[in-house]
Amino acid sequence: MPRLKCTISYDGTTFSGYQVQPGKRTVQGEIEKALEKLNKGTSIRISASGRTDAGVHARGQVIHFDTMLEIEPVRWQIALNSLLPADIAIHTVELAAADFHARFNAVSKEYRYFMLLSKHRDPFQRNFAYQFPFSLDLEVMREASEHLLGTHDFTSFCSAKTEVEDRVRTLKEIDFFEENGQFVFRFVGDGFLYNMVRILVGTLLEIGTGRRSADSIPELLEKKDRTLAGKTAPGHGLYLWKVFYEDDSLENRK
Repeated sequence: MPRLKCTISYDGTTFSGYQVQPGKRTVQGEIEKALEKLNKGTSIRISASGRTDAGVHARGQVIHFDTMLEIEPVRWQIALNSLLPADIAIHTVELAAADFHARFNAVSKEYRYFMLLSKHRDPFQRNFAYQFPFSLDLEVMREASEHLLGTHDFTSFCSAKTEVEDRVRTLKEIDFFEENGQFVFRFVGDGFLYNMVRILVGTLLEIGTGRRSADSIPELLEKKDRTLAGKTAPGHGLYLWKVFYEDDSLENRK
């Protein structure tokens, strides 16, 4: 039975997150409905590299599924896109190894968080970037980021609802830059806990505005107490940007 790997994107604005939930509109639910139509009523379950919350977007989410249908990958892409709503797009479809798993084979992920640094709201960005009306001290934010890089227990930077017991993760890269009039946070790591990126952003914003010191980060990591870190930044500024695998080409690893 062929296993297919797909790279997808979606506008998370009207979804109750990625994962199927009874009575709610989800990304997984919409894709599985399309697959069921293509498979003439047979249910097909998909697996993703990870879940995203309500309002969170994706540019490079990866999923996989098994199917009995013998269809060329490019035709799968065309067929799925013809059945999916406009806020989901299938970008690539390729044959994968029988033991490939979108989640368990991922070696790292990149998330980006987009902000509009302005005192005035922009109605065209209201669902895709967090409006932040204060100026930021980038030098002190970079100083704080140095403390976050590497392998740490990130209990202070994840939701109290996080179910996993092992909260040790490795952050490989953190940077900030301006692009097309927006301010962007970029995080690359071997994995991320529930709300981890949004709490990191919220904490760095407090540091950038002088409400918290850069050298408070080591203590936050040591204390392992969510109540000590910053607020959780809103979901609509967050994007799952890219998922990396061992066999990715050099181009995809950039």
